[in-house]
Amino acid sequence: MYISETQIRVRYGETDQMGYVYYGNYPAYYEVGRAEAMRKLGMTYRQMEEKGVMMPIASMQLKYIRPAHYDDLLTVRTIVKEFPKARMHFFYEVYNEKNKLINQGETTLAFVDIKSGRPCQAPEWFLEALRKRWPV
Repeated sequence: MYISETQIRVRYGETDQMGYVYYGNYPAYYEVGRAEAMRKLGMTYRQMEEKGVMMPIASMQLKYIRPAHYDDLLTVRTIVKEFPKARMHFFYEVYNEKNKLINQGETTLAFVDIKSGRPCQAPEWFLEALRKRWPV
């Protein structure tokens, strides 16, 4: 299992009239968590695309547990539970400053060859980077 954590401060513009983080912002928080998890593996989405592979989202699920508010410091925990094949599943847990779980989610991304536009297997160089961070 690979786990990465990153923190995000809620900006005023991300809240609604009730003072809660607008529900549509959580997918963006997941994206930040995913991008930072990739960066901690030693690569970026840009580098993947330069090597000919893109990873569009195939599906997403979200569960709202409790609200976040303006200026809260959120911790986004991004979890990969299994080695990818042609798809990669990311799980997310979002915690507030009191370490209370406020949101859970899951995304599935597909590996796609940029030239052909067709699904492909996870590249070996990507799997190797993941193996280096995977506890034995």
